[in-house]
Amino acid sequence: MIDQDLLDILACPETKEEVRLASDSRVASINEMIMAGNLVNRGGEKVTEPIDGGLIRADGKYLYPIREEIPIMLIDEAIPLSTEADAS
Repeated sequence: MIDQDLLDILACPETKEEVRLASDSRVASINEMIMAGNLVNRGGEKVTEPIDGGLIRADGKYLYPIREEIPIMLIDEAIPLSTEADAS
C-alpha cells in the first residue's frame, strides 16, 4: 500500500513523531464506525468516507487516514483513536 521509503520520511505534522501503518483490524473497526455515522475527526467534522488504511502517530492518539493510496497528513483530518476506544 504505502512504499516503505515514503513511510520512513512521513511524520505527524503536529508533533513530528514517527507514524506506523494501522493494522487491517484497526482499519476495519474505524470503517465500521464511519458507516455507523459515529466518527468525528479532529477538526470536528463527521467522517463519512471509508478509509483504505491509516497511519498511527507514535503515541497512539491519532490516525491519519489513507485514501486511494494517499496519506492525508492534515491535523484536522486526523481521527482521534480515543474516540474509537470510547465507542467500543
